[in-house]
Amino acid sequence: MPEGHTIHRLAARHRSLLAGQPVAAASPQGRFAAGATLLSGTVLLDTEAYGKHLLHHYEGGRTLHVHLGLYGVFSDGVGPAPPPVGQVRLRLTTDRHWIDLRGPAACELIEEPSALRARLGADPLRDDADPDAAYGRLRRSSTPLAALLLDQSIVAGAGLVYVSEVLFRAGIPPTRPGRGLAEGAFQEIWTDLRELMKEGVARGRIDTVHSHHMPEAMGRAPRVDRHGGEVYVYRRAGQPCLICGTEIQRSGLAGRNSYWCPTCQQ
Repeated sequence: MPEGHTIHRLAARHRSLLAGQPVAAASPQGRFAAGATLLSGTVLLDTEAYGKHLLHHYEGGRTLHVHLGLYGVFSDGVGPAPPPVGQVRLRLTTDRHWIDLRGPAACELIEEPSALRARLGADPLRDDADPDAAYGRLRRSSTPLAALLLDQSIVAGAGLVYVSEVLFRAGIPPTRPGRGLAEGAFQEIWTDLRELMKEGVARGRIDTVHSHHMPEAMGRAPRVDRHGGEVYVYRRAGQPCLICGTEIQRSGLAGRNSYWCPTCQQ
């Protein structure tokens, strides 16, 4: 599932392609036909990302809500749109650009975007985020910290890659209870998460290792993974830690895989 930096990149991309113009909307697959009819011909006023949720705000008070989930993907192009290929849930076109959406978990029109925002936690990529509210939730819970940081009602947008990596960089095991995290330690995690996710928006991939641990600096082969980027622990189970050489561990935690270094994250 795409993490929050990808959704913020998509919001900026769609704003640059379509905002301020009347948009033709269609649902070649048919599953969003009624919604596409309501949107078609209206002007896209702005786009917004909140956590893993993408919002298109149209004139007339209509808001398109998209959550990509595990399989959703956008594609776009210049000029006339090509014939639809596959299950295109939504196609948006202007005189110059087109955007296709396939396989989302959610593609719907919503009347109250504020209700969606209200059920989400603090998004590190938003200037209106309230990290104090997130910490307030964490410090009252005995749930493992990794599970709390993955809870989108506490921190919106961070997924398994970012959570695994910021905990490693902070030297904190993923199993530590939320109530065992000092406020200062949380502020360091929040700041690091915010900076890493901003870099993800700029680069289009997740890189979490310091410059002196990059492949060229260490004389090692680059990481090969469909998620891309250089990381310390995510999907590196059984491999040596880039800092201490200890074998990276993996185990289940709250229904997800958890990755950590037993030496660096004691």
